[in-house]
Amino acid sequence: MQTGIPRIIVPTTRRTLVKAAAGLAGILATGKAPAFAQAQPKKLVIAHIAPVPESGAVALDWFAKTVTARTNGALQVEFHGATLMTKEIDILNAVKSGNIFMGTPAGAAATIFPEMGVFLVPYLISSYQQAYGLLNGSVGDKLDKIFQEKYGVKVAYYFDYGFRHFWNSKRPINEPRDLRGLKMRTQPSKVFTDTVNGIGAVAVPLGWAEVITAAQQGVIDGADLPVVNMVPLKAYEVSKYYSMTAHNYGSTCVAMNLGIFNSLTPEQQKLILDTGREAQAQVRGATESIDSEKSAKELLESRGMTVNVPNREPFEKLAREKVWPNYQKNYSELWDLIVASKV
Repeated sequence: MQTGIPRIIVPTTRRTLVKAAAGLAGILATGKAPAFAQAQPKKLVIAHIAPVPESGAVALDWFAKTVTARTNGALQVEFHGATLMTKEIDILNAVKSGNIFMGTPAGAAATIFPEMGVFLVPYLISSYQQAYGLLNGSVGDKLDKIFQEKYGVKVAYYFDYGFRHFWNSKRPINEPRDLRGLKMRTQPSKVFTDTVNGIGAVAVPLGWAEVITAAQQGVIDGADLPVVNMVPLKAYEVSKYYSMTAHNYGSTCVAMNLGIFNSLTPEQQKLILDTGREAQAQVRGATESIDSEKSAKELLESRGMTVNVPNREPFEKLAREKVWPNYQKNYSELWDLIVASKV
């Protein structure tokens, strides 16, 4: 039955058949599907407060390049050190909201994730091996679960900035009384201020972006940093003495937005976590390998500083008396696990 609508017939000629065959052959030869069928690369952004060669930045930069290469560009991971944001809390807020994929609270872990504060209690962690066993084991898994449920982030890997030692422009620290009256910058977290006040100095909470200027202007007399970051962060330019008190273990983590992580394929998730463990090993090795008097002297005395290693027992005694009691009560379950793990 005719409808009154004429049919339009496109004649099939030898020329159109040849052109169609040539197009198909081109697709098969290149291995490429038509543009509309190709999956778009997924862009993932990592932000950090410091650029390379800061130790955490080196590992994150390697991580970004390696994940991009291992996925053949399906995941395009970009690392931004001290360019997108320069404050730890801004970076982690961006991770939580999903504006960026990954970031680290760096030395401000306990400010942003109070549950990690127990690792920063002075002299509670006594060795790298003790910390690694805890964080790569059931304690780390428990914290990861808490962070997912409470903050909407997943831990990519834990790392550390090593044991923190005091630097200042006034005098070497050989015993607790040498700290009296010194204005020492701390991370804006209670456990850091309690530590510094408890063992004899005056705590001045500041974000890292303000520290060098504050030291130049006399707002602070010094601060604390692990050996690994004294040169990259240029603290030697505003200080004369480096006293290896090892009063805090600088535990931290790299966190990912949980929603973005869950949107990846299982293969991509596994690759990210596996690559994270490799990055973890790199940054831990870089930190631990130079946390010694010998390395500190080699790095800092050539830059005009004096390095000393005091007897740590009097500092630990003060910490046990003045700082430990409140934290033992607040972190009772984790506290017992940590104490039992001492090696």
